[in-house]
Amino acid sequence: MSNLEELGARIRELRRAAKMSQADLAGDGLSPSYISLLEAGKRTPTERVVEQIAHRLGCDPKLLLSLLEQVRTEDTEVELRYAEIVLRNGDAPQALTAYTELQARAAQAGHDQVAAQAELGIAQALELSGRLEEAVTRYERLRTDPRLSQADTTRLPIVVALCRCYRELGDLSHAIELAEATLADVQRLGIVPTVLGMELLSTLIGLHSERGDLHRAGYLATVGIEQAQAVRDPKALGAIYWNASLVAYRRGDSESALALVQRALAIYAEGENERALARLRNGYAAVLLQSDTPDVAQAKELLRQSAETLEVHGSSVDRAYCATAMARAELLAENAGAAVEHARRALELLGPGHRLETARTLLVLAAGLLELGDAAGARDAYERGALTLEASGADRQAAFAWAELAEIMERSGENDRAVWAYQQGMRCLGQRGHLLPRRVEPAAPSA
Repeated sequence: MSNLEELGARIRELRRAAKMSQADLAGDGLSPSYISLLEAGKRTPTERVVEQIAHRLGCDPKLLLSLLEQVRTEDTEVELRYAEIVLRNGDAPQALTAYTELQARAAQAGHDQVAAQAELGIAQALELSGRLEEAVTRYERLRTDPRLSQADTTRLPIVVALCRCYRELGDLSHAIELAEATLADVQRLGIVPTVLGMELLSTLIGLHSERGDLHRAGYLATVGIEQAQAVRDPKALGAIYWNASLVAYRRGDSESALALVQRALAIYAEGENERALARLRNGYAAVLLQSDTPDVAQAKELLRQSAETLEVHGSSVDRAYCATAMARAELLAENAGAAVEHARRALELLGPGHRLETARTLLVLAAGLLELGDAAGARDAYERGALTLEASGADRQAAFAWAELAEIMERSGENDRAVWAYQQGMRCLGQRGHLLPRRVEPAAPSA
């Protein structure tokens, strides 16, 4: 019996004990049919109606109001579950609406805990919508919100979400500082490895790899694999393998990267998270394209599957990552026109917020434009991409972008500008004595 049915049964019991009919209880302002539906558990009364009925039954209103409060709690739990399912299915606008309406009702009723949970859902929906700066504002408030428990079960997911947002906004340094400080807190408290701890560690591995600190990223990946096996959670182990493949990928070890991402793919394929599986296929495709003998056909098939899934379960940003990866595949297939088309679509989907991925997409666009003979367009895209990567703290990726720009300028006879671009690249790597190799750094196989 639900709480609403219990409230209805209690009213019916009290009415019969008072030897009243439904028409007697209805009186002024309420119809007998409403009383019938109420007793059947098919109507949720207001506090005022409950007090009115209690007065007519001659009982203490608190008796029925306590049952009404249980009904509201049950309704809230149903609404929360609904919003969570909508968000998990990738419908960010509908989830945002559901959480916002729930938060307003919870705040009006004085349910602070529910209002805080709805606030977290709003932040997640904003992130999924690509409204990262708004999401960060809400996540930061929640990180110290007294309405939420500051235990790891509540705090760590918020920290991980913040790190994701800061990464996409192009602030790798702040994301790493936050993740490292939180990891140090967890270790200082002597908390045994948990699934949430693995998620934080996975995020940190990806952040260090993005910034080019492959030594720290590699060490954390080794620790993470050991700890993930200890907690015996497939999702945790899959996430660690995923980010460990990123480290190997950045080091140029395509063989190890491929083995690790295949392990992650096998684990994710056994789950029910279609969006995560599609995003991992993007990463798998990126490794295939970066290997010594690129398998363009298989990569394009993986990306085709990913695109189909993300049209249903993904956000516009998810689809942008897939489009950029497809642009890289088309470049390797010598289809520069198609590559440029995919890259421009990705930039449109990304919007102004996702600066790090925007920078990498600009580099793909530049390479495609160069193949089409648009040297001026390529120079502009390379410079914008390099500056954005450098501002994000992704110095290693920025260095390669500057090197690409330098070579374009050199071929165009702009020798002074070419030297300047080489110097920018060497400065990013802290080097002064030699030129950089020619290489376009592709996107990492990250979530």
